[in-house]
Amino acid sequence: MIDPTSQYRTLEDLELDGKRVLVRVDFNVPLEGGEVANDNRIRSALPTINYLTENGAKVILTSHLGRPGGEVQEDLRLDPVGKRLGELVETKVTKLDDCIGPEVEAELEELESGEIALLENTRFHPGEKANDEEFYGQLADLADVFVSDAFGMVHRKHSSNYGVATKLPAAAGKLILQEIEGLTPAVESPEHPFVAIIGGKKASSKIGALWDMVERVDKFLIGGALAFTFLHAQGHIVGDSLIEESMVNEVRDFLDKVSDDRKTEVMLPEDAKVSQEFSEEGEVRTVDAKKIPPDWMGIDIGPATIEKYSNEIESAKTLVWAGPLGGFELQPFQAGTREVAEAVADSSGYRIIGGGETGAAITQFGLADQMDHVSTGGGACLGFLRGKELPALEILKVNS
Repeated sequence: MIDPTSQYRTLEDLELDGKRVLVRVDFNVPLEGGEVANDNRIRSALPTINYLTENGAKVILTSHLGRPGGEVQEDLRLDPVGKRLGELVETKVTKLDDCIGPEVEAELEELESGEIALLENTRFHPGEKANDEEFYGQLADLADVFVSDAFGMVHRKHSSNYGVATKLPAAAGKLILQEIEGLTPAVESPEHPFVAIIGGKKASSKIGALWDMVERVDKFLIGGALAFTFLHAQGHIVGDSLIEESMVNEVRDFLDKVSDDRKTEVMLPEDAKVSQEFSEEGEVRTVDAKKIPPDWMGIDIGPATIEKYSNEIESAKTLVWAGPLGGFELQPFQAGTREVAEAVADSSGYRIIGGGETGAAITQFGLADQMDHVSTGGGACLGFLRGKELPALEILKVNS
């Protein structure tokens, strides 16, 4: 297989010594009590940051945090992130109070080669999500070159990951290249059987991926709350389980296509762990997933389904997993996601774990190191696997 990263401009293509380098990182990390609760995304950016500082660049980092809606929100400032980054690198980190404007420009004039400045949350400005030319023009004016390393955002056409790349010489960072290398085998040359584990809450967020991947995947193992929309679409009784009525017709169309073509199999839960409340305190029962009693909701797949799915996973040569299979954040409903994760870890196939909640679950269960690739992006990972054109990746290609 041709090196999938060869079509992208890389750090080695940029002149770095003494240059101001604007780097879009993904520091959208969880905060608790004013501290970073999980620093995985910060650590993922370190190879790029360290390469730049070691090569004499003046590093200017930019990221968003949360969804402040284009306004300053004090609890979404990046100060805790800057503090944690300063503990992880061997160079000076200066956190600025904004990401554009005369004061920012003045402070960056003081930045020395090998030092790092962290700009404030880009989403404090409405021009970020709007990919506003005036806003990304001001960002671009801060630097000589641009490096994109926020894989979790490459499916978005925002100012700080796309707009600035139209104004400055741009290249892909090390994390983005790692993601491309890790995900490409499942897109270009997957070995069969190819099994996709699809979970999460909403059918609306996954149905597009199912349609796009159906020609390549041999079996879909469906779990999470979205499984109940599938079961409901087949006419089964799912009690008070979460369903998306607006998606029922499309789900039914998808299931009909798969049934008619007979090339791909969609497997749905046989049993489910149910409760009358989404908490750790309520009574928990295991029931037939197609006959959930009134006032009870499905929150996890049951033991029979875990065994069935694990058997399919054992023989798979390519495995892709997007979305947890139950409410793993609650102890009574961890088994489905945890035991399937253990089966994936034990598999001899090529194993790709989508970002977001799936990656968080795998990390929580201590299994991340046993996977072939754990993506840092949820929607971006799924978009790449679907073969979709991701705007903030396309603009980094040599011929763009």
